[in-house]
Amino acid sequence: MILTLLSDFGTSDVYIAVMKGTIAQINSSLTVIDLTHHVPPQDIATARFHLMSAYPYFPVGTVHVAVVDPGVGSQRRAIAIQLESGFLVAPDNGLVSGVLSQQGAIAAVELTNPSYWRTSSPSTTFHGRDIFAAAGAHLTSGVPLQELGTGIDLSTIVQLPIPDLIRTGSTVQGVIQAIDHFGNLITTIPGSDVAGKSWSVRIENSIYSGQATYSESEPGEILALVGSHGWVEVAANRANAQTHLNLKWGSVVSVMINEDQRLPIELTNGSNTGNKSDRLTTKVGNDR
Repeated sequence: MILTLLSDFGTSDVYIAVMKGTIAQINSSLTVIDLTHHVPPQDIATARFHLMSAYPYFPVGTVHVAVVDPGVGSQRRAIAIQLESGFLVAPDNGLVSGVLSQQGAIAAVELTNPSYWRTSSPSTTFHGRDIFAAAGAHLTSGVPLQELGTGIDLSTIVQLPIPDLIRTGSTVQGVIQAIDHFGNLITTIPGSDVAGKSWSVRIENSIYSGQATYSESEPGEILALVGSHGWVEVAANRANAQTHLNLKWGSVVSVMINEDQRLPIELTNGSNTGNKSDRLTTKVGNDR
């Protein structure tokens, strides 16, 4: 059985080790895999994206414990969800909404049964240890979901408010849903929208051509491409697009499809901006 961990706790403190110790006390035979513990502090949107991106790669029955919890100790719910292919254990703050947009949920409970907590008097600042890690470990040990607490309506689970795609003619408008370690700006626009097509991306008054790989642009040049995660992203070859463009989560990005596939769109980076160049000099390599 596999249990995964995702958090914003970092690795310089003992928080993750303490969670793993709690898990081992309940089920020492588990395989525990760290998805990441370097989500920016309290950044629920980034945690949502990482969990959504990692979930499909794990075997059926995997339990995913995700803790990015700025509301710890408040009235926000601690929940566990049974999906068609696994389980989620997390605070009810939108963190699980990405997975739920792609996977069918069967049932959910609020973690109200202290028999399956580490202690009946949990810390008001560390539910990751006292509630989430313990509940996840009990699930891997065969405890039925319904034993962990009170059933809840699936429709009441908090959804992160990400705007829907807007499709107008040959244009698809989305937003930036995540920014990765390399500064790549990952949008909500599926790569399937541009597959086999000539296309470009508009951000405010700038237009960047769609490419297949980073190396099709010069070092430091801004480009658009479909990342390994399957979403359209805006990147900089061997550089950091976020630093250069100064964009953030929720910034609007539009994909424009060239309807005449015989005539590829001819664009230079930053066209129509009045800027001399959108080329960077900082070399921070972003190939995956």
